[in-house]
Amino acid sequence: MSSQSHTPSTKGLLCNAGAGAAAGVIAATFVCPLDVIKTRFQVHGLPKLPKGRLIVGSLEQIFQKEGIRGMYRGLSPTVLALLPNWAVYFTMYEQFKSVLHSDDGTHQLSVSANMMAAAGAGAATTIVTNPLWVVKTRLQTQGMRSGIVPYRNTLSALRRIALEEGIRGLYSGLVPALVGITHVAIQFPMYEKIKFHLAERDNTSPVTLSASNVAVASSVAKISASTLTYPHEVVRSRLQEQGYHSVKRYSGMIDCIKQIYHKEGLPGFYRGCGTNLLRTTPAAIITFTSFEMIHRFLMTLSSPQAHTS
Repeated sequence: MSSQSHTPSTKGLLCNAGAGAAAGVIAATFVCPLDVIKTRFQVHGLPKLPKGRLIVGSLEQIFQKEGIRGMYRGLSPTVLALLPNWAVYFTMYEQFKSVLHSDDGTHQLSVSANMMAAAGAGAATTIVTNPLWVVKTRLQTQGMRSGIVPYRNTLSALRRIALEEGIRGLYSGLVPALVGITHVAIQFPMYEKIKFHLAERDNTSPVTLSASNVAVASSVAKISASTLTYPHEVVRSRLQEQGYHSVKRYSGMIDCIKQIYHKEGLPGFYRGCGTNLLRTTPAAIITFTSFEMIHRFLMTLSSPQAHTS
């Protein structure tokens, strides 16, 4: 996400992909237990626990019933999805930025151009990785169900979904996932603007911003985007999970929205939102800060000066 005024080189693209993939995996591993809880809240509602102990109590229940493995359900498909997800996303994002950048000498994208770059990169990665997110959701919720043959691992889940439900099963939840592109269309332009503001304040450039300032920019942008767009995650998770049932609960995205609203009201669209913010905020900080630092390291490592020194 470094500001560039021209088309990224092959070296730059490889550094973007490598840094993006590494940052995504580090963050996913760190927050996986919270991701499991969030997904279960979205699909099955809140457990009967005191409000102050929802998260800790849920972690304790999972650990007692399913062990440490239960707390890391879905990590494999998450990692498998995140490797191409962030690698493709950051690479495509930089490519779109290079095409849309301003020629006014500031090399700054307008808000609308930045939103287009973020949305375009988001659409590409969503389509590529959707089957793995379906598997992640199924694996994370299967520990709550009895009488159902569980998926053994990521590959067996992909095979079973493909055989039993076809392409439609692998791409369940795709429409709300594409609607969720609004998330990155808000997050990334806000992140870039905050970085630019902090760089101006410190009389430096966005590409040399300190790790603490990157953390501030990423956390503010993530909290804002997550809160505004969270309902689509609930809809997406329910559509992805319903493949477990012989009788489908929802005929599609609109039907899912209607049923949630009629049965649960507006709070139904924000099930697990608090847990989500506890998960996504540190994840965003780790992802973006790791990306910036790893990217700078890889660019330095591959520079001619590094080979001649």
